[in-house]
Parts: sequence; structure tokens; C-alpha cells
Amino acid sequence: MIKNRLTWFPACSLKVRAVPLLIASQMAMISTVMISATTPALAMEGGKLPLTIERMNASPALAGTSPRGLKLSPDGQRVTYLAGRKDNQSFYDLWQMDVKTAESSLLLNADKLATNELSDEEKARRERQRIYGEGIMEYFWADDSQALLIPASGNLYYFSLVDNSVTQLPIGEGFATDARLSPKGHFVSFVRDQNLYVLDLATKKLQAMTTDGGGAIKNAMAEFVAQEEMDRMTGYWWAPDESAIAFTRIDESAVEQVTRNEIYADGIKLTEQRYPAAGKNNVDIALGVVTLKDKAINWVSLREENSEDKSKDIYLPRVDWLPDSKHLSFQWQSRDQHQLDLQLVALDALTKPKTLVKERSDAWVNLNNDLHFLKQQSAFIWASERDGFNHLYLFDLKGKLKTQLTKGEWAVDELEYIDETAGWVYFTGRKDTPIEKQLYRVPLAGGKVERVSKQAGMHNPVFADNQSVYLDYFNSLSQPPQISLHGDKGQQLAWVEQNAVKQGHPLYDYAGLWQIPEFGELKAEDGQVLQTRLFKPVPFDASKKYPVVVRVYGGPHAQLVTNSWSEQDYFTQYLVQQGYVVFQLDNRGSAHRGTRFEQVIYRHLGEAEVNDQKVGVDYLRSQPFVDADNVAIYGHSYGGYMALMSLFKAPDYFKAAISGAPVTDWRLYDTHYTERYLGHPEGNEKGYEASSVFPYVKNYQAGLLMYHGMADDNVLFENSTRVYKALQDEGKLFQMIDYPGSKHSMRGEKVRNHLYRSLADFLDRQLKSAK
Repeated sequence: MIKNRLTWFPACSLKVRAVPLLIASQMAMISTVMISATTPALAMEGGKLPLTIERMNASPALAGTSPRGLKLSPDGQRVTYLAGRKDNQSFYDLWQMDVKTAESSLLLNADKLATNELSDEEKARRERQRIYGEGIMEYFWADDSQALLIPASGNLYYFSLVDNSVTQLPIGEGFATDARLSPKGHFVSFVRDQNLYVLDLATKKLQAMTTDGGGAIKNAMAEFVAQEEMDRMTGYWWAPDESAIAFTRIDESAVEQVTRNEIYADGIKLTEQRYPAAGKNNVDIALGVVTLKDKAINWVSLREENSEDKSKDIYLPRVDWLPDSKHLSFQWQSRDQHQLDLQLVALDALTKPKTLVKERSDAWVNLNNDLHFLKQQSAFIWASERDGFNHLYLFDLKGKLKTQLTKGEWAVDELEYIDETAGWVYFTGRKDTPIEKQLYRVPLAGGKVERVSKQAGMHNPVFADNQSVYLDYFNSLSQPPQISLHGDKGQQLAWVEQNAVKQGHPLYDYAGLWQIPEFGELKAEDGQVLQTRLFKPVPFDASKKYPVVVRVYGGPHAQLVTNSWSEQDYFTQYLVQQGYVVFQLDNRGSAHRGTRFEQVIYRHLGEAEVNDQKVGVDYLRSQPFVDADNVAIYGHSYGGYMALMSLFKAPDYFKAAISGAPVTDWRLYDTHYTERYLGHPEGNEKGYEASSVFPYVKNYQAGLLMYHGMADDNVLFENSTRVYKALQDEGKLFQMIDYPGSKHSMRGEKVRNHLYRSLADFLDRQLKSAK
């Protein structure tokens, strides 16, 4: 999925041709903006050592201790997390904190586990999950809090906290993927060779729950678009009482098989991949339920008998058991994504599904993970954008709406926890401002929304299973990620990792030059408000004019203009120390602003988005400290697409562009993402053509750098090579850097050092050479 590539993408730079002063009609579109010719704001106290590109990517991490994989043990006594080593930030060990004493300690050294080469399937799955690193990458608590399951390099390990012993489980030959503990901790399940297996932990008996997997048939595995675009990484789900497992069976026979070249430094690897490009065939999917007692498989009908839509060309984005283990729910999505239905079946009547909720849109229906069936009453919570913003609704099990829990012109991010006993629903959202993510709660019966989190910034809570205690993974522009333990009303109970930037912290020596951006608002051509961030150079002289780098993403389900800490901003901090203004604007089509704001892009990409970025440049030109002749734009993934479209469609606005791993022709990208925004190619040929970069190549003048990972299996390398050829045929000069063996996210310290040094050199030559 392109949006998830926000895990990392570099800042974009583009140059601008000499242009006239902002005309009155353009000025009318600009609202009051909190940007002035003042000294840039410093984020923290500390040393004033200049940031280097090499230090950006070196160990220890600049952000300090930044744990991942946060969990509370089921009994609430321990906080566990994965932490990178000081000498290698990408190698993770398992740590713990005692909740009572607030003392932290190493729980399991990853050196105790075997570190074999990952299988190709697991490498691809981790790429989809955005999991990067070595050592312990994931783990699962047993229900009694006495043990952990740890998958590592295709093996499974059982770690007993009673005697601190580590046991490799007898799972047979082959590479185990998608492993997990059953809900009550009696079994371990995993997928191997495209079949589902279950290991009884008491008897050590291993059973194959499916046997027909192989070739084009995959059991209990998520298909490519489910992983990449639907945020569904699994293909099986345990019943709460461990009596059965629901699973998908996918048949990829009809999906076009392409030979993809992965180019490495020492050779070329030919990979056969079933890739469902826009307009082409998807997998044929079925949903089954297998019982542990007898391994009998029964199949679920995916539509009601009286349903008008009997098409098999559909998506199955979500499957969830009800608490009673007797009913199963699944979400049915039409291929055009205009329809999303929540279906319910009883285990004794799998052929008779009932529709509980119907969502409809003339554009598309967004997916979410906010369905929750209550245990103490026959009801469920469902998230919907039916009123234009994502909000929470309470339904009974007959599908009748009981109450709308949240409402207003702001969006809920995610349902976080439900305390049925106390009657509270906890969720994150943007009620106070779209640039921050706060934790709130609302009565389960409906009522006033209360804010729970305190600090300005981004809050990502992790709740305990059975109590209103949560870990707050917090960060802001002035605070690298820190973790604290909180009670039901937000009261802080303990620090897990304060991560204060003080002497001895990896960032401290550089903190004195760290810049806080100035936030602002502009207006799009249709009057909607656009959020902006502007970083000024350091040192800053209001009498001087500075070149500008416009850093862009611009795609749906993503947001740059936030009060958040991000390693993506390290290069921004480097640039401002090199005398650049860095500007960011979240154009229409981006996230957390409601359907009217997001769905402007429907059936025509790269139009409204580019127009909004031009509004941003118009504003920049009005500032006395901006060198309007030297503006560049830079982005990766959808941002790389935006960089090309902006340079090709608005060459009088941008003097240069850096385009990283761009989609250049949307027919090359996958079905679920592309057709969501552009529809099927057969029904929108003009939209696909207008959304491609190729009709505008002829407008290109100069100042383009493109880069791409040569083993990219998400945005295929072909997207860039087609542009190379088109520009060469036009006789246009440009630069390109291609990275052997690199995937879409361009991982690795050496790769990043070379990439960022190349980008900085390009910007200096393009925007500063005439000075």
C-alpha cells in the first residue's frame, strides 16, 4: 500500500522558475497564516553540533531508546517491548518493566534464538508489515502470563517465565509464518507450505488443519492486496473458546503471473509473482471454518440468498468471531469499493449469512479496524463515514442503530478499548485539531466526549486486555518517542521510557539546532482549508532570501503536517542547517479531514493535489525571505508521483524535483488501491490517462533526479524505467540513481547515506549553484 510507505520517504526538493509576484486573486485564497520573518523556534536545549547525513542513519538512534512491540501482560504486571541495541539500532532484544517497581530489565537476549535466513515468503510478508530489523521482531503472550511465543527465522520458541527457559517447539521441517498462540494459550498455530498447522502444547502433537495448499492454492494466508492495501496480514482467526478456526482459501490461478526482475549487485533474480494489476483478475477467495476436534471443514456462503449481488469478484477485508464462539462475522466489499456489508453467520447455519450493516458511497468506502462485539450485551460498535467524518456507532445484533457515539466535523482515528463494566469507550481522534492525535473516551450509552490524554502531540495507546490501564506511546515535534503507563482517566502511573533529551542522550549534542516548524493554513480553490508546516533555516536572517524544498507525500490515507516526531524529519533538519526553507502542505486527498476533503481526487489523480501544492508555492513567493526562483519539490512513493506531476504540470512553479520510487502509470499498480480512487480502467480510460505522468513528459524542461530500488516489489521498477525511456526519447536531460537489491523502503545505513548525500548534492547544484 502506498500510504503505509510513510514508514520512510525522503524530503523532496524542486526548483522554481522566475515568476511574477502573487496576483490579487491568488492572495485571496490565502488565509491568515502563522508564519513570519522571525527567528526559527528551537525544539530543545542542548549542544549545537551540526547534523550530518552519516549521523542521521548511524547507531545509536538519534531518537534515543525508542521501543517497539509494546504490550501489557494479560495479568497487567509487566510491560514488555522490543528495544534496539546501542551498537546496532536494528537488532532487537525483548525487555520488560515491572509495573509495581517501574524497574526495567532485559527479559530475553535474542542471541539465544537461532538466526537463519528468512524465507522469500516471510521477507515479502515483513515488507508488507513494514517490519525491519533482526533479532526478536514479534512475540505473543500466553493467557496466564507465564509464557511467551517467539517466532524467529522460521522457528518457534516457547519462553517460560517460570524458569526462564527457552524451548524450540517441534513444528517439523520448513519455515513457519504467521505464528501465534491460541486465545487460551493451549495451542500454537502457524502456516507452512500454504497450509494451516496447529501444535498442541500439552501433547506436542502437530496436526495439519488443511492439506490442499500448494501452487495457486493458499490456505490461511492473506493475498497480496489484503496485506498491502487492506491492512489484513493474516488469513485465519481462532474462535475465542479454541474450538475452531476460520480461514481463507485463495485460488490465484486467474491472477496474472508476471516475471519480475530483482536486480542485485551480483546478479539478477527472476521472481514469478501473481500480481493483480488494475483492471486485471483478483484471487478467488473462500471462507471456511475448521473444527479442532475432527478437522472437519465447512464453507461459508459470502452473500445472502436474496442478495442481488452474487459476484465472486469481491474482497473479504475483515473476519471477526463473536464472543460466544458460535457466530462469525465477515465484511464483504464489492470490487468497486462502493459497497461494504457486515455479514453475520451462525456456525450451525454457515450457508445463511445475515447482513447487519450496509455502507454505501459514490466514491469509495474506507476500511477500518474498529468493529467490536460487546460481551455483556447483544451489541457491537462500528465505525462509519456516513455523515462525512469517521465516527463510532452502537448497533444491536439485529443491525438496528442504537446511538451515534461520536459526531462533529472531526474524525475518529481508531477505537482503542471498551470498558464494558465502567461503561466507557476509548478512542483516538482529531477532535481538538487535525494535526494532533489525542485519546478520548465517551460513555458507552452515549454522551459527552472527554479528552483523556494531556500533552500536545501524537498519542498511540496500548491498553491491557481486561482493565482500563494503558501504555501511551507519545511523541511530538520537541519530544522523541517516550512511553508511560496511565490509568483510566489519563493519570500517569509510571515511566516505561521517559527518553528525555538531556546530556548523554544521542540527540543532545544536536538538539540546540533542532527547529520547530511554524504551522499555518491556506485555502484550496474550493475553499477547503489546507494545513501547512514551514521550517526556517538556522541561523536565520530575515534580510536574506533562501531556496525552498517542498517536501510532499500528497496521497490518500497519509498526513505530513502534524505535531509529531519522525525520522523522516532528520533530513529536513539537515536541510535547514544547510540554509534551506523546508515547506510542507497536506493537499486535498490526504487523511483525517473527512470525505469531502479526501474524495476530491476520485477518478482523477494528480490534479487537485498539484493545484494545492501550487497554492503553497504561491504563498511562499509572497514571503520576503523566500528565493522564488529556487523552489524544489521532493517525495517518495506517492510523493515521488507528486514530484513528477508537479514538475511536469507546473514547471513555472518548480525549478527541480526529486522523485523516489514513483508510480508513473496507474495501470501498473494493484487493483484494490488503484481502483478505489480511479475505478476500473475500462470505465475510466480518460481518468487513467490524465492521472499518468506520461502525457506531461513533453512539458519537462530540466532539474529532475529520480531514484528507485531495483528489487521493489510494491511500486515496480518498471514505473521508473518507463519514464527514463520517455525522457530519453524526448532528448531531455535528467539524473537517476538506482539501488541494486533495495526494496521500496530503501533500508540500510549504507544505502541511506549514499541516497541522502546524493540528494543534498543535487539540491545544492540545482538551487545554489547560481549564487
